[in-house]
Amino acid sequence: MDYGLLSLAIPLLTIVLAIITKDVIVSLMGGIFAGLLVLNGYNPLSAFVALFDGIIALFAEGWIAKTLLFSLMIGALIKLLSDSGSVHSFVAWLSQKANAIDSPKGAMLLAYVLGVVIFIESSITSLVAGTVAKPLCDKNGVSREKLAYICDSTSAPICSLIPLNAWGALLLGLIVTAIEGNVIQGDGVSLLIASLPYNFYALFTIAIVLGVILFNLDIGAMKQTTPHPYKAPPKEQTTNASPFAMLLPLVVMVLAVPFGLYLTGDGDIFKGSGSTSVYYAIIVTLLFMYVYYVGSKRLTHKAYFKSFFEGLGEMIPVMLILMFAIFIGKVIGDLGTAHFLSTLLSGNISPALVPLLIFVVASITAFSTGTSWGTFSIMMPIALALGATMDLHIPLVIAAVISGGIFGDHASPISDTTIISSLASGCNHVAHVRTQLPYALMGGVLAGVAFLVAGWVMV
Repeated sequence: MDYGLLSLAIPLLTIVLAIITKDVIVSLMGGIFAGLLVLNGYNPLSAFVALFDGIIALFAEGWIAKTLLFSLMIGALIKLLSDSGSVHSFVAWLSQKANAIDSPKGAMLLAYVLGVVIFIESSITSLVAGTVAKPLCDKNGVSREKLAYICDSTSAPICSLIPLNAWGALLLGLIVTAIEGNVIQGDGVSLLIASLPYNFYALFTIAIVLGVILFNLDIGAMKQTTPHPYKAPPKEQTTNASPFAMLLPLVVMVLAVPFGLYLTGDGDIFKGSGSTSVYYAIIVTLLFMYVYYVGSKRLTHKAYFKSFFEGLGEMIPVMLILMFAIFIGKVIGDLGTAHFLSTLLSGNISPALVPLLIFVVASITAFSTGTSWGTFSIMMPIALALGATMDLHIPLVIAAVISGGIFGDHASPISDTTIISSLASGCNHVAHVRTQLPYALMGGVLAGVAFLVAGWVMV
């Protein structure tokens, strides 16, 4: 059936609900139910049954079950790194090396490098970078507003550029949903990797913050910031300072993914199964962590599994977001939203402008809701279907959604990563938002221009 404007009203309703409620799960469920209501002849009972039967049906598909389990087990990995003392050991090791970087530029580069190295989760990136670099920044007269900006600017951008984490699970799930629904053609992992060079906002932001550090570029409100008074900490002897307990599990996971792609692709890494590869990569990593941590007495057998299950529990909200994001993608596909949009835009707007349009809409959505993940979940199914019907370069479309989500989230005062960066750096939240915004806007404008140029070149 041709649902016309109703097919467009459902994703718009989801965005409005996200803005009003600030709750991604409730918004996605509301959008799904509204879509199922339309698809089931406006019978609320049929829509209710279709909602919960549809959830069960998701688990019948192997790639969905693997992706959801991967997102849960990433939580276990994060919790184990923390509870085993591996993060603290890494911080202590860095502190012992602090003399080598005891300068304003060295203190800021420390925060920057930490943000790049710790790509497993954006909140952990901000927390570790802020906690470790804060004393050194205070000592060398670097304002906490600038530290917060560095932490915030290397969290989400890096997690999206090195997607061997829950970010990758979500994005891969959304892309594979479109492939399984015959909306787009190709392999999920290959498309996600191919989109990375077009993730313009993340790339520009990483470059801008490095330029700010190297050339001490203070613009806007950042010029008025002042250093925080420095108080020397008491001398503390740390006997268990080593980077290996944190870095080795990450190395194992990074190496296991391409190995899994090679095996599942029968020797061709680009034909491998992304969902299977990341699923087994996280299992291998968790097994390695058990042998390493229990064997080295960092954790007992009982403590390992206590942290393991607590970590799973902490990722349940993320898993639900991913599950409902996949579900709403299927509903939007059944409603024919992309076909309606392409018909509506055909002859009225150049296909070359569509990547920029996707970037702008995703940015506004993320800024209003304070969540990049919610934005990905709402925008990716629409953008991919629209890109396919208008014969756009799919990796560019994927990157437009990711860049827009990160830009809006980076600039939003209600974003969780913005708030965490303020807390980790000991910086006033309003001051952080005010001083960071000019840099975020600079990256956003450059990304917008890049998407405009790329759209013209690739159409």
